[in-house]
Amino acid sequence: MVVAVLQGSVRSERMGDRVAKWVISQLKARGHEVVLVDAAVLDLPLLDKMWKELKRGSDARSAELRGKLRPVAELYARADGFVIVSGEYNHSVPPALTNLLDYFLEEYLYRPSAIVCYSTGGYGGVRAAMQLRALLAEVGMSSIPSLQAIPKVGQALSVDGLALTQALAEGTVQFFDEFDWYMAALAAGRKLSDPRRN
Repeated sequence: MVVAVLQGSVRSERMGDRVAKWVISQLKARGHEVVLVDAAVLDLPLLDKMWKELKRGSDARSAELRGKLRPVAELYARADGFVIVSGEYNHSVPPALTNLLDYFLEEYLYRPSAIVCYSTGGYGGVRAAMQLRALLAEVGMSSIPSLQAIPKVGQALSVDGLALTQALAEGTVQFFDEFDWYMAALAAGRKLSDPRRN
């Protein structure tokens, strides 16, 4: 399977890098092709026009954004699923993550998402994850039932994304098994028919 991992924090001292590295290693160990989409690297402006609108634009700004977003659009067209790596800012979703998600729509349809949330505190970002569920369903990549929350992320993962707790090292198999199941099920469904054409 092809998996896009979306990393939504753009803070200079973000902990999301640790989480993204850990997620990527877990998915690669399962044989998946994994590509990171990092909001900080893309450095997108606040949404004015979506990808589908930018493709029609002829101005210089549209051309520049098309250059940034074309590889992302091509990845999303191949993707079987998305893992969303999200911190929690004021009980909510990081604004750069929402901005990154909003640039696309049709590219997400009928593909599952899995939420990996984190925080420096004890709740592991679950309040942001609850808001993400509504957003992800609306753009067409509903999240799987399970969440992977990582509380006290600085103690749970090393800078290189290695699990430092037994719970994280051993307790996440079911989460990734569930994501694999949904990716396979929806990939099979997409081969049978495209619900948008029915």
